[in-house]
Amino acid sequence: MPQSATKPFIDVLSGQRQAIPPAWMMRQAGRYLPEYREVRAKAGGFLDLCFNPELAAEVTLQPVRRFGFDAAIIFSDILVIPYALGRSVRFEVGEGPRLEPLDDPGKVSALAAQADFGKLAPVFEALRIVRGALDARTALIGFCGAPWTVATYMVAGQGTPDQAPARMMAYRHPEAFSKIIDVLVENSIHYLLAQLEAGANALQIFDTWAGVLPPVEFARWSIEPTRRIVEGVRAKVPDAKIIGFPRGAGAQLPGYVEATGVNAVSIDWTAEPAFIRERVQSRVAVQGNLDPLVLISGGAALDRAVDNVLANFAAGRFIFNLGHGIQPETPIAHVEQMLKRVRG
Repeated sequence: MPQSATKPFIDVLSGQRQAIPPAWMMRQAGRYLPEYREVRAKAGGFLDLCFNPELAAEVTLQPVRRFGFDAAIIFSDILVIPYALGRSVRFEVGEGPRLEPLDDPGKVSALAAQADFGKLAPVFEALRIVRGALDARTALIGFCGAPWTVATYMVAGQGTPDQAPARMMAYRHPEAFSKIIDVLVENSIHYLLAQLEAGANALQIFDTWAGVLPPVEFARWSIEPTRRIVEGVRAKVPDAKIIGFPRGAGAQLPGYVEATGVNAVSIDWTAEPAFIRERVQSRVAVQGNLDPLVLISGGAALDRAVDNVLANFAAGRFIFNLGHGIQPETPIAHVEQMLKRVRG
């Protein structure tokens, strides 16, 4: 893996605070950029774009070229693992992902144990292209969905407001649900290791739906699978830099940090700053947590919000980011305003 000495983003993950926090944005390659929309139209479907190495690399690089972000995140999706496991996965315009639901134990018993990673070769090729195009200061992030979050889509066959189908299956059929989780843990380890080998400098595990779980279930279905993934990756790459994002975890974040061994946690905009500083940032780096809606709003409200995030977290190990993904209607000028404020 390339040396991290000149990458501010990796330096923070290695325990070194930066005077100007490194910055990137979740979903930074996306529909708010006209150049992305142009490539997306050329690619055809969403998965076609994910699996075209040249085009996926191009959209990964676009926001770095435009804004000089400190990290690029490979353009892909958390549902490529179910796809590689042979599940039907498609993306409906305006409706999000649609999968063949794994909604009863009988269907789960037919789930493949091992993904066909040949199907994901284009993702690894895109990583190699991006790594070759980035300068020495810019980090490249690989990622996967956390098993709990990916399982919620696999069980329901789509996103739902509170992921009730997966929660019900976990209560009613814990053994079947455990099988889904176990398959996702093992294949996510393999997938993340292949991304490191292809040139990723760091990894992020997105647990977008962690916040719907009560504490006992959070420990079982969010913390424990993530811990196993971190352990599995580090068994092969001991110094792998890994960020966890258990969105909505709130007061459960200290336990998540302690149990999983991640180098950093990403926090959403609802996180209580004093609690995060005292109980989380005292132990690992923190990434976040500007409200994506204030980035759409712009103006004085955006300046105040950016200043507030910096006042709360920039005295410690910190990576500036949003509390979730950037929204498609965000004006480009507001991203420029945000970065100017962060970089002083």
